Amino acid sequence: MKRNRLFILAAASFFNVLCLMACAQEHTTNEKKLSVANSITQSTVVLNNQDSIIPLKSLDKKNIASVSLGFSYSLVFDSLANKYDKVSSFSASSYKDSVNLNDLEDDLKYFNTILISIDDQHASQAKYVNFINSISKTKKVILAVFGNGIALRAFDALQSPIVWTAQNSIDAAAIVPQYIFGGIAAGNKLTTAFSPRYTIGSGFVTVKTRLKYTVPEDAGLNSNNLAEIDNIAAEAIRQKATPGLVVLVAKDGKVIFNKAYGTHTYDTNIPDKVTDIFDLASVTKVTATTPSVMRLFEEGKLKLDTNIGAYIPKARTSPMNNIQVREVMLHQAGFIPYIPFHDYVKTGDYSRDSSAAFPTKVADNYYIKKGFFKDFMWPKMLNSPIKTRGKYVYSDISMYVMKDIVEHISEEPLNQYTYDNFYKPLGMQTAGFLPRNRFKPEQIIPTEQDTYFRKTLLVGYVHDQGAALAGGVSGHAGLFASANDLAIIYQMLLNRGSYGGKEYFKPQTVDMFTSKQSNVSRRGLGFDRWDPDTSKHYPSNLASPQTYGHTGYTGTCVWVDPSRGLVYVFLSNRVNPTVTDKLSNLKIRGRIQDVVNKAIDGSVK
Repeated sequence: MKRNRLFILAAASFFNVLCLMACAQEHTTNEKKLSVANSITQSTVVLNNQDSIIPLKSLDKKNIASVSLGFSYSLVFDSLANKYDKVSSFSASSYKDSVNLNDLEDDLKYFNTILISIDDQHASQAKYVNFINSISKTKKVILAVFGNGIALRAFDALQSPIVWTAQNSIDAAAIVPQYIFGGIAAGNKLTTAFSPRYTIGSGFVTVKTRLKYTVPEDAGLNSNNLAEIDNIAAEAIRQKATPGLVVLVAKDGKVIFNKAYGTHTYDTNIPDKVTDIFDLASVTKVTATTPSVMRLFEEGKLKLDTNIGAYIPKARTSPMNNIQVREVMLHQAGFIPYIPFHDYVKTGDYSRDSSAAFPTKVADNYYIKKGFFKDFMWPKMLNSPIKTRGKYVYSDISMYVMKDIVEHISEEPLNQYTYDNFYKPLGMQTAGFLPRNRFKPEQIIPTEQDTYFRKTLLVGYVHDQGAALAGGVSGHAGLFASANDLAIIYQMLLNRGSYGGKEYFKPQTVDMFTSKQSNVSRRGLGFDRWDPDTSKHYPSNLASPQTYGHTGYTGTCVWVDPSRGLVYVFLSNRVNPTVTDKLSNLKIRGRIQDVVNKAIDGSVK
């Protein structure tokens, strides 16, 4: 027995040594990566930018294509570009007309912004120079040139912006797009005269306006100190708290950690990817409904101290009439927590096929009858009893109400309003409601194997039953997104309203909604916050009092900590194949958050 114990201790020690060696190696590797990246940035210059086209602005007005003219690392270039906005890829090598590239230019007719990548070797070929000169006459072109600066001579007549870096490598391919979109600021000048136009001192200064994608060391952290995230994620999967998860960490406007773990479900070998789309559940409340309320409040169209009945005609004869919007946003309106609408669905209320009588799709092969929300669900909510007004009772009904108020004022459906005002201009490609209308099922993480209500595996249909019966668009649930998309909008909030060179909110609006606004709870307006009752350790042991964000029933959370410059995103499908509390019981989300908090705190000592 003693020998076995010694063996176990020895094995554990050996494992710890291996872990330490692996961590040390990762830190060393990242330091080398950072050194290489710094070398590339020191040699990168922005030219011809007198119109301040770089960094790109107004992404909602852009339709962007990326064209590789013989560039070897175009896949990496395009991958980084796609973190900022949807970018369609084209390669000259795939066209038969390799002499004048007319077919390529013709295929770009629907795009108004063209990113062109080329190295010094191909820049000497007349067909590519002619193509660039031709398309720049009708399109907004940004040229990325990699390698020997002598290649710049070929573009003396070009009026379009150029990003030139002396290195032609996979690392350079990952950095240059970040200049174009504002993840990295430019400030270098040419130190060598390459042509009559590109002389010593040429070069424009730009500003950083969006997230940068880099390594922890670039934000002053030691990657070793984040290694425990891998272990906690492995524990979550091993303990069947969730089949898979994605973690993203941004520090000071830099994405320093973004990893996917596990698989879509326990009985599949499809690995989770950082680009996968998750059902956000109640994170919808602060990523769709609350920003909409903030915008309308800022425009003076919505007043927090006005009663519900002033905005919702149907509420004027209901118990809700005199309740103020502020009370709704604080979950102090006295609403009951929720109504299990799926329990009220009877035979005859739904059909397995769509028709004029059953138009609302709830899941695959499940359609609810026309008017089920308007004639049954909504009146039942409006006339539900007001029992606890003035007390904090978390209620989904609150955000059904706020959605209706937003739609009355904006005169748009919530899904369209949020897409037009936030997701599209921010460059959020996956964020939105009803993802099956835009994405393939394999891009979307499955949630529950619903054996009670819809009797199917839910893939791209909102898990929340009430939101599903409402047609998939609701104020409390229904939003889907990837981790990167959430990082973008919450970085905008961490920036106190600005991102990509555009102000979405005034700083004081962000400060008001995200700060503690209740005398009876920890809540802000819409936003959840750090709990001053330290025995609750919410949202984590080391979270600062400034922390705000929200959790979601499906196993998601987003937390912003302004004191640390931190955006923390955790996405999982802990309800697959059925609901389990292990994710919360094991404190997976909070423990990972504290690994990050410790790493940040340790870096400033």
